[in-house]
Amino acid sequence: MKSLRYLIAGIAVAASFASVAAHAEDLNFGIISTDSSAVLKSRWQPLIDDLNKQTGLHVNAFFATDYSGIIEGMRFNKVQIAYLGNASAIQAVDRSDGEVFAHVTYANGDAGYRSLLITNVKSRFKTLDDVFKDSKDVTLGYGDPNSTSGTLVPGYFLFAKHGVQVNTAFKTVMPSSHEANLLAVVNNVVDVATNNSIEMSTLQKAHPDKFAQVRVLWTSDLIPSDPLVWRKDLPQDTKDKLRKFFLNYAKTDPHEKAVMANITGYSGFAAASDAQLQPIREITLFQQKQQIQNDTHLSDSDRKEQMAAVDAKIAALNTQPAQSQKQ
Repeated sequence: MKSLRYLIAGIAVAASFASVAAHAEDLNFGIISTDSSAVLKSRWQPLIDDLNKQTGLHVNAFFATDYSGIIEGMRFNKVQIAYLGNASAIQAVDRSDGEVFAHVTYANGDAGYRSLLITNVKSRFKTLDDVFKDSKDVTLGYGDPNSTSGTLVPGYFLFAKHGVQVNTAFKTVMPSSHEANLLAVVNNVVDVATNNSIEMSTLQKAHPDKFAQVRVLWTSDLIPSDPLVWRKDLPQDTKDKLRKFFLNYAKTDPHEKAVMANITGYSGFAAASDAQLQPIREITLFQQKQQIQNDTHLSDSDRKEQMAAVDAKIAALNTQPAQSQKQ
């Protein structure tokens, strides 16, 4: 099913780019669908405009309807630069010849953000126990399959740790964007939903009345801040221009600071590498290990072989130094 989803996303992306690229030397900047395209465009287009003006490059913003659209766009060289979550960045690095070169920084000094499980303040859910004691009567707003804070982190650290199989434990599971899930909780469309501290902070500033309607039931440990990824085969001159722009953007200029503040409270960018994906890779591998352990269709020998393969990958990760987020 996952490969079919990527195939469908690839076909959709190929069709979409007929209207995005104006000429051959254009670069397309993919931005994951955390909110509606209109909201994302209002946040990111001023930065794209500054990027083009300062570098002389021709960069177009591309907003896919899901994360797979960006990943597949990069795979087929229809997207050359992307703003991604850590989980989707892993897919871009492994599947789409991508490479992490920077990550966002936050105005409040945080080195990352946190995944949340939220509910309406007037709901019957006061604690996690209230959610899990009768989950068959609970509607869950979940994240995009490639979302770090909406799916991967809560899928492992919240649900798997409580022995909960998301696909079968709840009355209904409704995958959507962070913005849609937040509004679904505010409007009592779902009982509980995954989200993150960035969206909550944005809501608090823009709509304090709606923020007051949300109760947080669970908060994760810190997640490394979102990365920027480019295709490895970009010309070195283009990489140099992109790196210089992003690593110097919003350091002193008031206009640039305002642009970044409008993109969910960011303050700028710092240098990064694929090493920042290591903690999320570890989560993914632990999930694979758990799935193998619970697969009743595997023979003992197959289970042992597959477990050994995952353990080898985990051991290889543990020999690599993790990248600090405070650069």
